[in-house]
Amino acid sequence: MRQPRPRPASRTALHAELRQRVIALELAPGEVLSENQLAADLGVSRTPIRECLIMLRQEGFVEVVPQVGTFVSRVDPRRVADAQFIREAVETSGLQQAGDDLDAQVIAGLADNVARQRGTESDIAAFVALDEEFHRGLLALSGHESAWEAIASERAHLDRARRLGLAEVTPAAYIAEHAAILDALVGGERERAIELLRGHVRAVFADIEQVRARMPELFAPTD
Repeated sequence: MRQPRPRPASRTALHAELRQRVIALELAPGEVLSENQLAADLGVSRTPIRECLIMLRQEGFVEVVPQVGTFVSRVDPRRVADAQFIREAVETSGLQQAGDDLDAQVIAGLADNVARQRGTESDIAAFVALDEEFHRGLLALSGHESAWEAIASERAHLDRARRLGLAEVTPAAYIAEHAAILDALVGGERERAIELLRGHVRAVFADIEQVRARMPELFAPTD
């Protein structure tokens, strides 16, 4: 049973809380959503829960089946592919535009981040937080750190798929890829860093295909 959390302070916070539960797979793909249960869990009335579920439906995270019920949307590989395309374009362009004299403070922060990642092999939540910090840091090298938040809605569907993928590939593999990207940057091998980054963000496809082979019920049909 999920442990109750502190009551969200506002409608915006309530929406963010429910959205994060979906992305973090605390509310699993295909899971039935009960307004009564969610309201009791979060210490609010059904009305704000209903409004937040409408918002999540508009974002593609909730599905309503008439006469049946409300469910967490299953992972849609097409939306994941679109999100990955956007993320790859933004991140690789960011590295391409980074100046030749890389900001030493940002590089130091990235190195520290990778070092801290190496202590999270068994803590998925901690790794995911540091992973986001690392990629935001790469964008900071070109002065486009705010782009990370600008693509947040697209990233959300990709992030949910990546969480599933982490059940197949331990964080250690991703940590090694982060380290290789950083080493290439520091060594002045920008194009190699970009290629490594491109392969890194595309790896989600292989990971989720392994999950889909075992648990197809978590995914929306692509026909």
